[in-house]
Amino acid sequence: MPTGIILFARPDAPNLVDDVIAQATQAHELGVAQVWLAQQLNYDAITLAALIGAAVPGLGVGTSVVPINPRHPLIVASLAQTAQAAPHGNFSLGLGLGAKEIERQTFGTAWPNTITRLREHLSILRSVFDTAGVDFHGSELSASPSWPVQVAGGTPIPVYVAAMGPKALQVNGELADGTLPYLAGPRTLEEFIVPTITKAAAEAERPTPRIIAAVPTLLSEDLDSARTIAAQQLSFYETIPSYRNVIAREGIASVVDLAAIGTEEAVARQLRRYRDAGATDIVISPLDRSDSVDRSALWRLTAGL
Repeated sequence: MPTGIILFARPDAPNLVDDVIAQATQAHELGVAQVWLAQQLNYDAITLAALIGAAVPGLGVGTSVVPINPRHPLIVASLAQTAQAAPHGNFSLGLGLGAKEIERQTFGTAWPNTITRLREHLSILRSVFDTAGVDFHGSELSASPSWPVQVAGGTPIPVYVAAMGPKALQVNGELADGTLPYLAGPRTLEEFIVPTITKAAAEAERPTPRIIAAVPTLLSEDLDSARTIAAQQLSFYETIPSYRNVIAREGIASVVDLAAIGTEEAVARQLRRYRDAGATDIVISPLDRSDSVDRSALWRLTAGL
């Protein structure tokens, strides 16, 4: 069961890029095979992944995740191919549909027809990555450049979408290489996500998709304090409809119940439930990002899995 971890810069780091590269180097030395970067407003995740991949040879790097809005797929394709060439083939592109509430608050607008945009976005990426060209005209997006669109020295780029709804999983199975859901528990994976995307991929005659489960995780002997931290970090997701749906599908009382919390042995046991539910990969998403946290313990756990 391949396992990776999401890296976040230390809050007081004097230089974000230097800090995350140093963390990636230490994690790789402890046996971590892949690190992932979440898109933020203060840095670009694809660019940061490229820098890490070039600085730490042999380490897999990926984004978890980059929202497709407001980015045009040609821009994403050029960034992703650059990030793939930098570490010589160790980059994975993780995309997300975004949330209208966040888009409206951040950009002052929101994009309609999300599923249509996702299909067209992936269609353009697929054409660029698979054929080194594109001539696509859709209802939401178009791409017909007269200049080169493929980076020299690049290799095929796996594309994963953080899809959790039935329509998004259908598109994902048809056009992407797998899904990278967050807060989708073992029950949701086994009963809904795995069969839905696998069926869509089979019908589209595509390879069996990877199911990369991103799991909020916190190592702690103090369960009460750990649950408090988890509630502070995760309660926001209960306000987003797509996450509310997947939380409800899991049949739990609180989003906190989806976090893997406790000792190393207890957390490892909780994470293996995702494997048993059909996840092909696990991505650990640290809940405690303070300077006081023992990151090396989480990296050793990641490597050990």
